[in-house]
Amino acid sequence: MAQKALNLALQGGGSHGAYTWGVLDRLLEEKDIDIHGASGTSAGAMNAVVLADGYRKGGRDAAKEKLHDFWQRISQATAFINPSSHSEIARIAEGWNIDKALGYLWFDTLTRMFSPYQFNPFNINPLRSLLRDFIDWERINNGGEIPLFITATSVTTGRPRVFHCREVTEDVLLASACVPFLFQSVEIDDEPYWDGGYMGNPSIWPLIYNTDIKDVLLVQINPLVRSGTPRTGQEIINRMNEITFNSSLIAEMRAINFVGGLVESKKLDDPRYKQMHIHMIGAPDASHGLNGSSKVNVSWCFLQFLHGIGREKADAWIATHKTDIGRKGSLDIAEVFLGMPKPKRSTADDLNKKNDRAIVPAARLRR
Repeated sequence: MAQKALNLALQGGGSHGAYTWGVLDRLLEEKDIDIHGASGTSAGAMNAVVLADGYRKGGRDAAKEKLHDFWQRISQATAFINPSSHSEIARIAEGWNIDKALGYLWFDTLTRMFSPYQFNPFNINPLRSLLRDFIDWERINNGGEIPLFITATSVTTGRPRVFHCREVTEDVLLASACVPFLFQSVEIDDEPYWDGGYMGNPSIWPLIYNTDIKDVLLVQINPLVRSGTPRTGQEIINRMNEITFNSSLIAEMRAINFVGGLVESKKLDDPRYKQMHIHMIGAPDASHGLNGSSKVNVSWCFLQFLHGIGREKADAWIATHKTDIGRKGSLDIAEVFLGMPKPKRSTADDLNKKNDRAIVPAARLRR
């Protein structure tokens, strides 16, 4: 069985990272797909590290088990930021969003009025103890299968920093997931860092320049398109966040599309550049009606729901596009990310009409 090598680019998005867990869970069942490297941001970074840790411990089955246990522990360890019991009646009425829950409204107001340096002066972060106990950092830093590339944003310079392989630590993961209104910045080498999503969500270029693999699968969490005009303050904030956390990805996709065009047309003959095969499993369907508040819903039933639709999306992608791996990209970057419609294919009739139009003026000139 010929193996198909694939790099992963994993977006961040709070508890919606459980959707990516579902995608990875399904991919690991494909014995002929080799996951080579992973670039991740925020929740995507967490998924990448847990995946690599499990895989290095005991292969595919260990990675599947590790991802399951991680998200189960996330639900337990961070239940305090899910300030609504979210009863079954409420879930049926409101879906998985918790923006009408009194606890959520209180917490949202608190984070708007006070900074994390004020409401959390001791910088308590339940993720720290979870990561410290759950991840085998010696195993991660010793390298091996699935090299890692984790992005955080420098508060000082506003530039992304990608931490490679042995640089990845507990602090790096916390920095990559550091939402400024919720957590104090994370200092690494005397420099403060915030969520990597502001400047690389996720960063794809490390996979291009640091590996020989041409195929990259982007697992998206934040939708590019959302119909309708936001009317309420919360809707406006939600959509602004989606646009913000996709902006760096759109810019990077534009660059990949541009360079790919130059390579394909042989206008760029430089061994440092290569024709990439980009694939994508898109964000959860808009029909689920998930808004920004659901990204802090860490109830186990919600995480399982996201895992389930992630598996379904991955299953559909595998059935349609697995044979594209190693041959061509399955994502039309120009259409999806740049809003450029596909060029219309000319039919035989169209070509005949075009030729007729071209002939007429010439015929007239000869008269």
